[in-house]
Amino acid sequence: MEFTEDQISRYSRHILLQDVGVDGQEKISNGKILVVGAGGLGSPVALYLAAAGVGTIGIIDGDVVDLSNLQRQIIHFTADVNKPKVISAKEKINLLNPDVKVITYYELLTSENAFDIIKDYDFVIDGTDNFPVKFLINDACVLAGKPFSHGGILRFEGQTTTYVPGSACYRCLFHSPPPAGAVPTCSQAGVLGAIAGMLGTIQAAEALKFLTGVGELLTDKLLSFNAKTMQFRTIRTKRSEHCPVCGSHPVITELIDYEQVGCELRIKN
Repeated sequence: MEFTEDQISRYSRHILLQDVGVDGQEKISNGKILVVGAGGLGSPVALYLAAAGVGTIGIIDGDVVDLSNLQRQIIHFTADVNKPKVISAKEKINLLNPDVKVITYYELLTSENAFDIIKDYDFVIDGTDNFPVKFLINDACVLAGKPFSHGGILRFEGQTTTYVPGSACYRCLFHSPPPAGAVPTCSQAGVLGAIAGMLGTIQAAEALKFLTGVGELLTDKLLSFNAKTMQFRTIRTKRSEHCPVCGSHPVITELIDYEQVGCELRIKN
């Protein structure tokens, strides 16, 4: 593709990077990223992907903007309260970068629609706030051979890992969702708003690294941080031969809708 003068100016700081350049920006502009959830994590993810010039951004979310969302879901404004989050997010992306095509799905991701939705995207970002959908995203991406970024936040902590076919998946680390009611929700435990931005930008960076082929992804690694101490640590992981979805003898061959149990606490290390 040929960039216009305006586009060269807009993406000049990428083009100046030796590891990115014009070829890398072209890969970004041809890229298709699906963001599942237009909330705390999905907000910074979508904004940074749009600013970077990702050609197509899909956003799926079945919720509307609530006043309590505005403390961390920075893509939504006060005037957007009661508006579908996907519409609010699309409006901001269009204002930020008209180059980007935004596809919205005003619905929940389920076992019925997951494969059909993710099939057209290069990379999937888990910006959800509950275990059932996180496991659904993992299983759908593993079975469909789609790379994705997992992210989870609560209180002052965040964690993320990236999956590509052949690496450790989410179920390799955490076998199954916890029982309903076993963990508090975000509304019960709280979350520092800026934590969403810290983790969401990491997920956006992983997506851009995947599209351009630059650097090392967080595959076979779990990155976690505590904002109280600003300590980051990376735990080495590996694919489990006994994983129920990506192991040597998988028992999960179709998607499952688990009971919704609210936002996750901190996943054990």
